[in-house]
Amino acid sequence: MISVAMLLPLITSLTSHLSPLTSYINAQGVQTGKASFYAMKFSGRKTASGERLHHDSLTCAHRTYPFGTQLKVTNPNNGKTVIVRVTDRGPYVKGRIIDLSVRAARELGIISQGIAPVIVERYNPSIIPFKPEDIIELPELELSTNEGPMSKPIWVELKEQQEQRNKSQKAVPVINRKFPPPPDKKEEPKDVKTPEMKAPETKAPQTPQNNRNGIDEINKKPNQSKAYQKREEGSAKKSRR
Repeated sequence: MISVAMLLPLITSLTSHLSPLTSYINAQGVQTGKASFYAMKFSGRKTASGERLHHDSLTCAHRTYPFGTQLKVTNPNNGKTVIVRVTDRGPYVKGRIIDLSVRAARELGIISQGIAPVIVERYNPSIIPFKPEDIIELPELELSTNEGPMSKPIWVELKEQQEQRNKSQKAVPVINRKFPPPPDKKEEPKDVKTPEMKAPETKAPQTPQNNRNGIDEINKKPNQSKAYQKREEGSAKKSRR
């Protein structure tokens, strides 16, 4: 027989192991409690997730929700709500369930109070809040099956159709195809006789004998210069006297 005294240690151990599980299950539902917010001096510090805290971001600290979980926080006093993301652990003060950033607290309107009651629940954007009232009428489709197996696979039929299309395109005669006009042929220049280049006449080199003959010929020619004629006239007048 098993006595109650023997079962007590087993029950206590089970309850100790189930207590974190029950708290996690309760955390997944709606929570009510008090919320506080980070002071401005904590801006820039590293949180438990490794991210840096910024006072202008919509983040929060929660004890059980995984990092990155989106929570919907509601202020029951004024009805304002805000969506925040879990990046830190806490708060570890009795009665508080969430720590908000400065911007999230400002959205809820609890800056002046410092600590205020809130409602925390997991945010799931995929939930549809209402059912559509309009009845959508879908068209009736007639579905039928093929009688017997197909004679050819679909890819064979597509290939044959493509080949027939290619043959029909090749068989179409080309009519009234406009070709660009041929370029104008330039007339080739006729044979033009180029003037023959005559070699320059080369004078025979002058020798002393040739120079003497040339001087005698020059002396035989009458001198027609005016100075010479005046001088001759003057000598003729002197001889007459």
